[in-house]
Amino acid sequence: MTSKPLTLIVFIMCFVLPVMAEQPVYLDLNKPIEDRVEDALSRMTLEEKVAMIHAQSKFSSPGVPRLGIPENWATDGPHGIRQEVAWDEWYGAGWTNDSCMAFPALTCLAATWNPEMSALYGKSIGEEARYRNKNILLGPGVNIYRTPLNGRNFEYMGEDPFLASKMVVPYIREVQKNGVAACVKHFALNNQEKYRDHVNVVVDDRALNEIYLPAFKAAVQEGGAWAIMGAYNKYKGEHCCHNKYLLNDILKRDWGFDGVVISDWGGTHDTNEAIYNGLDMEFGTWTDGLKEGLSDAYSQYYLATPYLDKLKSGEVGMSELDDKVRRILRLVFRTNMSKDRHFGSFVSDEHALACRQIAEEGIVLLKNDNHILPIDGGKVKKLLVVGENGVHSMTIGGGSSSLKVKYEVSPLQGIINRAKQSGIEVMFEMGYASPAVAAQDMKGAVAPEKKFDLDELRDKAVKAAAGADMVLFIGGLNKNAGQDCEGNDREGLGLPYGQDKLISELAAANPNVAVVILSGNAVGMPWIDDVSAIIEAWYNGSEAGNALASVLFGDVSPSGKLPFTFPKRLDDVPAHKLGEYPGDGSDVVYKESIFVGYRWVDKEGIEPLFPFGHGLSYTTFEYGKLVADKDEMSVSDEITFKISVKNVGDRVGKEVVQLYISDKKSSLPRPVKELKGFQKITLMPGEEKQVTFTVGKNELSFYDDNKEAWIAEPGVFEALVGSSSAEIKGRVVFSVK
Repeated sequence: MTSKPLTLIVFIMCFVLPVMAEQPVYLDLNKPIEDRVEDALSRMTLEEKVAMIHAQSKFSSPGVPRLGIPENWATDGPHGIRQEVAWDEWYGAGWTNDSCMAFPALTCLAATWNPEMSALYGKSIGEEARYRNKNILLGPGVNIYRTPLNGRNFEYMGEDPFLASKMVVPYIREVQKNGVAACVKHFALNNQEKYRDHVNVVVDDRALNEIYLPAFKAAVQEGGAWAIMGAYNKYKGEHCCHNKYLLNDILKRDWGFDGVVISDWGGTHDTNEAIYNGLDMEFGTWTDGLKEGLSDAYSQYYLATPYLDKLKSGEVGMSELDDKVRRILRLVFRTNMSKDRHFGSFVSDEHALACRQIAEEGIVLLKNDNHILPIDGGKVKKLLVVGENGVHSMTIGGGSSSLKVKYEVSPLQGIINRAKQSGIEVMFEMGYASPAVAAQDMKGAVAPEKKFDLDELRDKAVKAAAGADMVLFIGGLNKNAGQDCEGNDREGLGLPYGQDKLISELAAANPNVAVVILSGNAVGMPWIDDVSAIIEAWYNGSEAGNALASVLFGDVSPSGKLPFTFPKRLDDVPAHKLGEYPGDGSDVVYKESIFVGYRWVDKEGIEPLFPFGHGLSYTTFEYGKLVADKDEMSVSDEITFKISVKNVGDRVGKEVVQLYISDKKSSLPRPVKELKGFQKITLMPGEEKQVTFTVGKNELSFYDDNKEAWIAEPGVFEALVGSSSAEIKGRVVFSVK
């Protein structure tokens, strides 16, 4: 019988010493990542490589257990960490510890016009993803706002590529400091939900480069994004999840992207295209007639057994596979095998404060006649709140951004809590009602729908309005299908569920009506002249009610600015005016080219409902004279502009100072003006600050599609500084040699 000491020696010699001697480089956290990648790659079998490039469940892909390489786990964002779902299903897994913090929608973040808020957002949601041990956050989204009917606009950052570029970079950087990859989406040209899975976008190269790509480029080259998600739609006849021009030529070759291209769920359509056209990880595909979510579907993915068979037969080579695996290994070593990865935090007091700060800074005061806001407890004793959105949950519905939250403060609750401090009695009437939507609970069950008499609801609200000192109508959209919701576009610009009629009747019954719109899109306002105040309050997550109350009662002066234009009618939007939305089901042609949003408004001389960059305050800002440090510069030089801004009101406030550049004469048509700088400043009453902008070649350039290059031409330019695209406070003409 072998003695125990001898058995131990044999075990050490046979098993422990060989492992110690091998010392894999990929496990040495002090080695350069590229060395670790090559070491791990050299140890993997063909089957292990192929397994790594496609999903094994709804939101995960395999690691290599034999080598100690962990799985990759993705989570829907970009507004909160999605609840755990069943392995092969979309519905919730029934956990009790996965209720998250809901952060404001990205339209609200863009409306802050404050990169510091973007950094706070990224830090906070990155910590939540890390705590839940996710290493891929499926967000942020930076697709351009082309039509107010796009059901997914609330997930994006507005109509201007410069604003979106500046706001996305801090978000990405801070998320990734947590060892979580930001997966920027949807690359590219995903500007409508109707026909999204097959429509081919026809757009000229100039618009592609000037309007639709800059935010993605900034995400990669400035933000250092570790992942990109392809779009559902087609471009140049190829699906964007395996699109040679977008992924291989632009993203990986021209921009130097070294991260992972991830398919949108169900966005992969062909094995050969997926092999050769830039896709690295395939998720959510349904193949061979299998129903969504069957566990054996994963082996039938385009980059699974069909790819493995081609490799074994010699039909395809190894270089494309190895490139995909290198990128995934690089992602793993940057995230869940990084020595710098901390533990994160979840639904913390700090995250609640972040939610509230971002929401407060993003809320936009659109109109405030007779200074009806903030609510004055000395004048208002009975406050009537009307509207289903005052109590409707805005964290469920909307598609993949639907959340299971720890808590959600409704607008009504926030208002009641704050009104008590001012001795104001708050009454509530529904006024209107909408159908129930599915929550992310077990099997997507929908709460039993209550039956409402809409005429009765409206009549009760109007009758109550006559006896109130002030009426707060809280309405808008609500993430139902056909409102702000993935997979559907809106049917029109007007408010649903009879709200327009209700608002008009409330205004007829009471002269003091303030309207609060919750939405991620512009809405029509046929009643705009009948109400005293209008606020755009977005979808603001867990702290929505508290943030709204802070602004309504003047604890915080509103400082948000619109990240997109509010048109008076759909015919004022070029995608609709030119008859090219939503396309014919096969193609959609972007006939407006670069003239999107305020660029079109300026070109056509249209008066919008509210202009891009618009937002009022409870205080007043006075602009000084705009001056330049020179009146002439060379193309390779820079010019500096300065302007002073003073708070001449009696409240502390924040102002967004916006710089636009106008090219007075160029070889190709250019917009009347384009946003090329902005700064958000805080001013105490009576305080004055100087704002400085520096402009160089990048800010003066346009994309010449004939030369396939960015061009800065000599000529005469004008710098315009204002509080919105329509409210210009100062101008300076300068020339470029």
